[in-house]
Amino acid sequence: MILESSEDRRQSLAFCQEILPDVSRTFAISIRFLPGVLGRAVLVAYLLCRIADTVEDDPVAPASKKVALLDQFMDCFEKTASANAFPKDAVAVQGEEAHIRLLRNTDLVFVVFRSLPEATRQVVHHWVDEMVQGMKKFVGLYPEGIRIQTIAEYNEYCYYVAGTVGHLLTDLWHQHSRSISKQKYDLLLVRCEAFGEALQTVNILKDIAWDAEHENSIYIPEQSLQGFGSSQQTLLHPGYLEKNHAAVASMIDIAWSDLDEAQEYLLQIPKIAAPIRLFCILPLLFAYATLREIAHSNAMLQSGGTVKITRAEVKSLILAGATAVVSNQRVRQLVNHVRHEPFVLKWAA
Repeated sequence: MILESSEDRRQSLAFCQEILPDVSRTFAISIRFLPGVLGRAVLVAYLLCRIADTVEDDPVAPASKKVALLDQFMDCFEKTASANAFPKDAVAVQGEEAHIRLLRNTDLVFVVFRSLPEATRQVVHHWVDEMVQGMKKFVGLYPEGIRIQTIAEYNEYCYYVAGTVGHLLTDLWHQHSRSISKQKYDLLLVRCEAFGEALQTVNILKDIAWDAEHENSIYIPEQSLQGFGSSQQTLLHPGYLEKNHAAVASMIDIAWSDLDEAQEYLLQIPKIAAPIRLFCILPLLFAYATLREIAHSNAMLQSGGTVKITRAEVKSLILAGATAVVSNQRVRQLVNHVRHEPFVLKWAA
């Protein structure tokens, strides 16, 4: 392995920290709570998952090219030369500007990856590989653009792209926090997939139109849409809005259930592991608030539409989550409020 200089590592880490808010505002807020090696590991893991996702989401590349690039991406974990060459190999990938900028600097992300302890690198490598194998499977199944057919297939897809993240994080908690004992780790494993999948489902629901129009992907199962007299071909058609929302309602129910499981995952993390609880609570609160809005909106089913919570509520939840996280009772109270109505402090309004 080539050993980079301390200056190389410093500059690469600075890039990773600088690009993060552009590719995920939510995790940019949460990751800053994680200390030292754990913080760097989660930062790198998120960016590596985002790079793979950018390849998968390319709206124009043929499936064979995506699969080849994903294979090349996985080679980067073992070969420095592959990591250095990947930005050039992936130069034709299309997508959102910030995501493409990240992909163009894949080599810098791997510089930080190689600075992690070997055991930590193994955890990240294992779960990113599991994710990528699933991406390759679905790219192969739907070479013209992902079109999920059934709830069972949706669940499988969510495991690969989000349940794996729940496992990755839980393995890192156990590895880097003394308070996450083997017994506690085993308990967290029961709900770790729900933690990742709940956040994924909420993101899918709020971005139904974006995914269909910009990434040529539809995740609302065809079977569910047909059950209410619609289809993926009429998913954004104004004349089918009521039927489409009825189909989406079943997905909303799944999301509520997964979010409640994700809340229990958070509450099982020892209070002494405050940085980890802080990392988990903010995306969870944002997801509850967003799902609340989705449940009463049709915007995500209209061309160009999406669903967002207000900046005032985001600011309020950051403060409220940080103060509530040390008490399970206060977390439950805050979640119960957020799932029913906006939580906005007077100063943030």
